[in-house]
Amino acid sequence: MEDKMFCFQCEQTAACTACTGKAGVCGKPFDVAFAQDELTGALVGLAQTELVAHKRTRRADELIVDGLFTCVTNVNFDKKAVDAITTQVQSEKNRLAAEAGISAAADLPLGGVWTDNEDIRSLKSLILFGLRGMAAYAYHARVLGKTDERIDAFFVKALAALATESSVDTLLSLTLEVGEVNLICMGLLDGANTGTYGTPTPAEVTLTVEPGPFIVVSGHDLRDLETILKQTESKGINVYTHGEMLPAHGYPELRKYPHLKGNFGTAWQNQQKEFKNIPAPVVFTTNCLMPPRPSYKDRIFTTELVAFPELVHIDEVNGEKDFTPVINKALELGGYETAQEFTGINGGHKVMTGFSHGAVLSIADKIIDAVKSGAIKHFFVVGGCDGARPGRNYYTELVEQTPADSVVLTVACGKFRFNDLDLGTIGGIPRILDVGQCNDAYGAVQIALALAKAFDCNVNDLPLSFVLSWYEQKAVCVLLTLLHLGIKNIKLGPTLPAFISPNVLNILVENYGIAPIGEVSEDLAKMLE
Repeated sequence: MEDKMFCFQCEQTAACTACTGKAGVCGKPFDVAFAQDELTGALVGLAQTELVAHKRTRRADELIVDGLFTCVTNVNFDKKAVDAITTQVQSEKNRLAAEAGISAAADLPLGGVWTDNEDIRSLKSLILFGLRGMAAYAYHARVLGKTDERIDAFFVKALAALATESSVDTLLSLTLEVGEVNLICMGLLDGANTGTYGTPTPAEVTLTVEPGPFIVVSGHDLRDLETILKQTESKGINVYTHGEMLPAHGYPELRKYPHLKGNFGTAWQNQQKEFKNIPAPVVFTTNCLMPPRPSYKDRIFTTELVAFPELVHIDEVNGEKDFTPVINKALELGGYETAQEFTGINGGHKVMTGFSHGAVLSIADKIIDAVKSGAIKHFFVVGGCDGARPGRNYYTELVEQTPADSVVLTVACGKFRFNDLDLGTIGGIPRILDVGQCNDAYGAVQIALALAKAFDCNVNDLPLSFVLSWYEQKAVCVLLTLLHLGIKNIKLGPTLPAFISPNVLNILVENYGIAPIGEVSEDLAKMLE
């Protein structure tokens, strides 16, 4: 094995080309990168074997989702953990082949994909990275008891195509199908979340941390947060969300816990400075984990598919998790002696969340009347992944400069660039509406479709602009969903994906008008034309 990696799946990839050294910009070592490529190749082999055998198994479906999610940026940095999943995938593939009396398909060497014709490589990358992002959503739905046959079957079909298809037209069609199926997947997760924890409603969330022991919960997995809330009841320990867990405050069944106090810190890329000497444990339920620094490494815990060498991992045993090690660490560290008044990046002391599509559509008549009266003249969807690359202040400046008669819908951690700004209200409607996590882009789509129906027009005919930031693979599948829906003139930044070839980019530009972000005032003027 060479001691150099090849990875270009995220926005921060080196020189906007690829990470090719001994470690990626994310901190992933080259041996973990190789292990994840081997895992992906094994997943392709499993999918091909299932197609030849004309049989799928629940275990194979679960391993495909687990394996794809494991390879999402900033999830798993532990080679042993990645290798363990690969071994399980190969075992299931061989078992299935033996049962069907066929030869197991060979694992796909990903090196061949990365060195293929640039347009084929580009489309296969879009498919693979979109599948990885969609797997995260499928995983979260599954832990809440929701699966869908169409989604599981598509994972098999699309993975197998990575080894068998070489037609640009076929791969382009499959790329858009990723977006189509991801819409189903986001809807599945939306139903799982709201069915379990209720429809989110607006909630004001403080950024102040009270004195005493506390636990910070990061990531996206609401079930893990609920378990921690249950296990910390009456123990004198407060719980704070971090990053993409912020929207949890909108769910009635989570908000009912009085010791769910507020939100700690801002977006994921600031964790290495915000967690410095933090007097509390932090639990990562999903990405985005950064390699922890010595000043706080002893208080970072992982669970689910998140892993980093030498960190304590909370496993699930017989369907249950025991967060006692986290609770004991919280009591040991003791928290702050006095209240700490933290702020967002713009100096605000509180943020709002919980403007789910259910909450927004419940006041649809009010919004429609505001549009008809001219009180609301434009909608912006500004959201996506945040990241460390220079240029992301664009999104703060854009939102600050939006007209007073416009409303900003936001999703995912990109909102931390501006969600503590006070832009006021329009007829009692806040000008910034946090729809939720990245998967809640489904909610933003539902709001847009409802507005289009109300005004008897196409979504592209609405006074609505999409301005997206991207970082990792969940953003890829969301973008493909928007393209599947035919949404045009999307602005994307801070850079365009390194894995998009010039020809594939031309297809996106010609058919969908997708374009990179530019200068704020010029972009804003064009969107308001």
